[in-house]
Amino acid sequence: MASAPAQQPTLTVEQARVVLSEVIQAFSVPENAARMEEARESACNDMGKMLQLVLPVATQIQQEVIKAYGFNNEGEGVLKFARLVKVYETQDPEIAAMSVKLKSLLLPPLSTPPIGSGIPSS
Repeated sequence: MASAPAQQPTLTVEQARVVLSEVIQAFSVPENAARMEEARESACNDMGKMLQLVLPVATQIQQEVIKAYGFNNEGEGVLKFARLVKVYETQDPEIAAMSVKLKSLLLPPLSTPPIGSGIPSS
């Protein structure tokens, strides 16, 4: 007999701020920072390798925090949390700022090609 699907966790704006803050702080924990650094070094700024190596580590770090707030301990929980944050980004400037900070922890800085080295115009 299959169990009923888990209730989707709901957070108020204030709770979302707290959880997002805790997630960002979790990336500063020395053990987690070392894990992220090791994954980044292994990926060598290759976006495909970043997805294979860095994203799973980042997901695990987030899962450890958000599971205490009712999100499942699977990748799905992180996606649901991300969707919730996305909704609140438009309503709360503090959440929007924290979301930008979290993304900067996850993604490498994008390098832009020098001007004039792009696609030739016709």
